[in-house]
Formats: sequence, C-alpha cells, structure tokens
Amino acid sequence: MASFPYRLLPLRLPFLRRQQAFATAAASRAVAVFWDLDNKPPKSIPPYDAAVRLHLAAASFGPFRFSVAYANHHAFRHVPAPVRSARAPRRAGDRREAASPSPVRYLCRVCGRRFYVHANLINHFHQIHESEQEKRLRRIEFAKGGRRVRLVGALSLKMQKYEKAARELLNPEAGYCLADELRRAGVVVRTVEDIPVTADRALKDHMMEAMDRGKVGCLMLVSDDAGFLGVIREARTRGLKTVVVGHEADGVLRRCADASLLWKDVVSGKAKKAAPTTVGKWVDKDLLKKLEWRYEPEEEVVEEDEESNLLDDDSDAGDEEEDCLAAMGKGQKKPWWKLDSDSSDRR
Repeated sequence: MASFPYRLLPLRLPFLRRQQAFATAAASRAVAVFWDLDNKPPKSIPPYDAAVRLHLAAASFGPFRFSVAYANHHAFRHVPAPVRSARAPRRAGDRREAASPSPVRYLCRVCGRRFYVHANLINHFHQIHESEQEKRLRRIEFAKGGRRVRLVGALSLKMQKYEKAARELLNPEAGYCLADELRRAGVVVRTVEDIPVTADRALKDHMMEAMDRGKVGCLMLVSDDAGFLGVIREARTRGLKTVVVGHEADGVLRRCADASLLWKDVVSGKAKKAAPTTVGKWVDKDLLKKLEWRYEPEEEVVEEDEESNLLDDDSDAGDEEEDCLAAMGKGQKKPWWKLDSDSSDRR
C-alpha cells in the first residue's frame, strides 16, 4: 500500500507540466499597475472609485496581478479643494445648531450615544473613540508572536466598527483620506520622504524588480512624467507590453509605449471597451513576428564549411584513386592497351 502513490506519480507528471505551462502563460500576460500619485492624484472622482475603475481597465489587457502607488507625505496630508469648500457650510450649520439645538438627534455609530448638536458628536468621537483606537493600535504594535495574533483577532471587530464610523463621520466628502480609500480598493500604498523625485525613484526601482522577477507581462503606468521614459524603453526591450495612462493627449511616454489611455476614458469606462482591440493587435503582431523570414548568416557559413569539406573529401578520394592506379601499373613497361597475346604471337 505504501508504494501505491508512487505508481500514480508518472501519471501526474504530464498534468503538473501542463499546469506549469498554464502558469507560465498566465504570468506572461499578467498586468501590474504602477501609480505615481504625486503626478496623477485622483481629483475628478473619489479615490476608491478611481482605483476600482483603473483596475477594471487593467484587467481588460490581461490577468490583473497587483497595483502599487507611491507618493510623499504631503500628498496624503493634502485636503482637496472640494473638501475645503464643503467644510464652510458644515461649520456654519454647526454654529447655528449650537445656538438653537434641533430636535434631530445624531447617533454615535460606535457606542450608540445620541447628541442634539453635530459638533458635540464630533468632539465626543475625537475625545473618546480616537484615543481608544490609538490604545488598540499601540497594544498590537508592542505584542509579538502568538499573542499578537490572538490580540488582533480579539480587537478586529472593534477596529472595523471604528473605521466604518470614522469614514462616515470624519470623512463625509469624497477625496479626503486618500491612503485609506486606495487601500480599501486593493492598492498597495507606499509613502516616501518629502524629497523631490524620491517617489519617482522608488517607483522605478519597483518596476525594475517586477521585470527582473518575470512574473508580469504588461506594465501599466499612471503618470505623465517623462522621467519614466527609460523604464518604458527597458520594458519594451525585454519584450513586455507597456500601457501609459495620463491626461496628455500626446507626450513622450505615450509615443514610446505600446498603448496609451486617457484618464477621462478610464474614469468613464471607455478604456475597458477599447482594450480588447488593442490586445488583438498585439496578438496579431506577435504572430507575424513568428512567421516572418529572418536572415541568419551563421547557418550559411555552416553550409559553406560543409561544402568545402565535401570538396576536400572529393579531392582526397581522387588522390587515393590515382595512387591505386599508380600502384597497379608499377610492374608494367608496355602500354596498357596492348594485350599479352599480341606479344606471344610475335615471338
């Protein structure tokens, strides 16, 4: 019975090889999104919706693998103009409610306490629940090993409840809390120092690392910065497909990449519909490259060598034939056309 699994091993080898071939083919078509938030922050629509629509557009070019965004601290601390413009009416309404409280009660989504003034609810949330959340995060940070795992499991419900209430209460307008909204959409957000070109350098290193690993077949860059031109050219040299997303209708990156999309098309959903046509052109182009005739001088050199060897062999054979004839005619003094009978008749 112990030898039974080993009998099935030869039968499973073709299946494993087929699975490995499928995995390699999927990796050659996988799409990775690299987002330069310093150059291309989402302004027209909420960050969560922008990330989701960008992922849908990327999935139209092939299997979606991952997306990563780089920016400095200033990009995440910045409050967009729509949020700033919406704060003034809200503050004016809070002042009116403080002067004459309304009968409408505001419910705290964490503890269930009710308030007649919206400003009092905000102060309660900042003083009580934010300090509790900071204590939970501090406890998780200092815990290690299995104790940390158990602590995260015990506090996960409370932390999710706080995050949901904070999203509704503290961030009522779209565009605020950029990092949290992008993470909620599945984007890996990386923060760098507030030094010029630091985010671009980190994003380039990440793109080169993805190309070196060979797990990606298509790179989608969300930026209009011409500093990424070298990485795009390197990707095309290695045989990877490149897609650039930006606001500019014509630019250096768009001319160098295999395909280009406008940000407004990504937001509206037009990019998702146009992607299959671009992928079909890529497939046809790759097929023509495989079928086209190529001049290979090395093979002709080999053939010339073979012909010269054949000629040398023929010359050697001719020399051997002459040697044999010479050896056969050494003992004959008369011409070869005279017969022995002729000489005997003359005698």
